[in-house]
Formats: sequence, C-alpha cells, structure tokens
Amino acid sequence: MKYRILALAAVFALSACGGGGEPEPGAASGAASTTLTAWIMDGSVTQDLLKKFETEYEAAHQGIDLDIQIQAWDGIGERVTAALASTDAPDVIEVGNTQIAQYAASGGVTDLTGKIADLKGEDWLPGLAQPGNIDGKQYGIPWYAANRVVVYNKDLFADAGITEHPKTRDEWIEVTTKLNKDGNQGIYLTGQTWYALAGFVWDEGGDLAVQENGQWKGALDTPQAMAGMQFYKQLQALGKGPKDADEATPPQHEVFAQGKVAQIIAVPGAAARVLEVEPGMKDKMGFFPIPGKTADKPGTVFTGGSDLIIPVASQRQTEAYELVKALAGEKFQTELATTMSFVPNRTSLAGVLSGDEGTAAMAVGAANGRATPNTPNWAAVEATSMIKQYMTAVLTGADPATEAKKVSESITTTLNSGS
Repeated sequence: MKYRILALAAVFALSACGGGGEPEPGAASGAASTTLTAWIMDGSVTQDLLKKFETEYEAAHQGIDLDIQIQAWDGIGERVTAALASTDAPDVIEVGNTQIAQYAASGGVTDLTGKIADLKGEDWLPGLAQPGNIDGKQYGIPWYAANRVVVYNKDLFADAGITEHPKTRDEWIEVTTKLNKDGNQGIYLTGQTWYALAGFVWDEGGDLAVQENGQWKGALDTPQAMAGMQFYKQLQALGKGPKDADEATPPQHEVFAQGKVAQIIAVPGAAARVLEVEPGMKDKMGFFPIPGKTADKPGTVFTGGSDLIIPVASQRQTEAYELVKALAGEKFQTELATTMSFVPNRTSLAGVLSGDEGTAAMAVGAANGRATPNTPNWAAVEATSMIKQYMTAVLTGADPATEAKKVSESITTTLNSGS
C-alpha cells in the first residue's frame, strides 16, 4: 500500500488522485494488479489500524493494491467536488454525513441502493443512513458516528487541585482560568473550531440558519447566536490557540501531546492520535461532556459522522464496492470503534464500547445533539469557510455585530443559490 499524507498543494493535482488507470506488475507472480485509491479523512483512523487493514485486505484480495490517501478537512469540499467532476477520481471517499446531499446533486456519486441488504442496511444508525439517502436513493454508506467532548490532561487537573469536572459554563471558565498558568494552557481552542461554536450558539437558543417561508436565512446575527460567539471568545482567550486557523493547523492532538495543554474539544478518538505522538500520555487523559449553561443539561453538540461514497468516475466500481463493504463490515467496524472510541455504524454493535470513558462522555453529550441545517447547499457554506472567517474577524477585534450581519447575509445567499 502506498500510505501517505498529502500536502494540500499536492492534493489539488487531481491527475494523480485516482491511483492510476494502468495496472501495476504484481510483486510476486508478475501478474497485473489493480490499484484502489481511497481518501480517508485525517483523524478518522490511526496509522497502525490502517496498516493492519491494508495488510489483511490485500492478503484476502489478491491482485489489489490499496493506496490510502489521508485528507485534511480544511478545504475538503472543493477537493471532493473537483474529484467527482474529474475523469480519474478516487475509488472510495470518506465524506461528512452532512455533505452527501450536495455531492449527490452533482450526479457524480454512485447510487448504492441495490446494495443496502448486502450491507445489512436495516441495522444502520439512522443519523448516518438518512443523510446518505437522497430522494429514496442511497449514495452514502454509514461508516461511524461521533460527537465532541472535552479531552483533558489528568495530571494538570490534579496539579491545579481540580478534583471534579465542571458541570456548567461558569464552572468551566473558572476551572480553565485556574489551569491557564505556569506555562500551561487552560485550553487549546483555535479561532476556527466552528463546530464548537455551533454548540454554544444552540445552547443560547440560536441557530446557524433558519427556514422561513421556504427560504433559508443566515441566523448568526441574532442576539442568541452572538451570545454564543461571545462565550467562544471568552473561552478561546484562556489558551494560545491561533485565531486564524482551525483545529487541524497544527493538528490539535499534536499540541495536546506535548503535555502543556489542559483541555481540547475533540471526539474521544483524538486520544488515540495523541498516543501515536506521545505514548507517555497513556492513562493521563480523561473525558467529560462539554458543559452546558446549567448543571442539569450538558452543552449542545453537533452529532455527526462519516459516510463512504463511490464516485461515478471510478473506473473500478466492483472493486470499490468490495472495499466499502469491508470498511463498513462488522470486523473493521468493531476495530474502528474500539480504537477510536467512535460509535459503529450498526445498532447491533453498540455494546462493543461498554465501559469506555470517552464513549460514555460522548453518549451524555449525544443526548443533547443537533445537526447542521438540512439542505444540500449547507456543504457549500462549509466549503467557503465563511463561518471560520467570521470567527477570526471577531476574535481579532472586528465589530461583532457588523461581522455577524455580514456572514449571515453570505449564508443566506449561499443556501438559496439555485432555489
């Protein structure tokens, strides 16, 4: 397998993304092999688990050479859209479950409705299966579900004399302020972690966008949404996270692994990524739900996950489907869930994570979960990074009301485009 992490500049060279249409010589027998290219998102799977899967899959599928390419979330919308429109697309792509409607609308995603029974679709998580089903056709195959929690450094909490997790936002600010000293960061929160912002906005009774009389309207300029942004600004200031970048730049798990950050907001699976960087962090990480405004209710979280799609432009449809079937199958789902603390794609597999601290915290938050606006054009909002740019502007001193009005107008225009 040609396992590699792609630089963003290289990713745009789509002529290389399809893994090559020409067969490659088999190493042992001289027989031709077929290269299958899969785009997997950064943070979804550890390198060790991917390598294990690759070894086992190639052994079981003679003549298949896997080329798994790790993609950054930042800018992924444009890259996937370009790939779907190309003549040499990857064979399998992991996509966010909220993005499928836009990709399917392009006509570039293979309809897998006829494979639902073969993939045990009757057992899929509804939150993953439903976004992948557009107008009665199944384009996205559920892969995993997750929501964010607070991952914390137990040693730094103990050193600061903190023995209980904060249950409210006020307690969270108090605890984080106490942790933000002696060269440590109380929290590492970048300026563009917009899924966390969404939760704070929802907690305040606001929304990202609302539908009125059949039209969508950006809603980040409401008093409730602006209150959510104000809390984000207060929390973000209790650390040194860059105001003009998201959690992937640099990867926040790498920053946390250095041992000087008390908290990050991430899916529990981030802990596995931390251990790839610093094995010494084993047993030093804990988890708790994102605090809400009151102690009786956790903070609202975006409950999302990933699906797998097959581009129509893939020249290896049969082989691509077999790869999807393996990635979505019981064996790999169990390994993925236990390694990354993700919720597996099948309801019958829910028990594989019993007793896991990170998953327990995630489950508490999931009870107060929300989704982004249910419209095919929402992926276009994410692709343009307009919410991220709004956040950076406010955090660097721009007038909050002016910036909120500006981004709401942009969201309105984008969501109603073509309607």
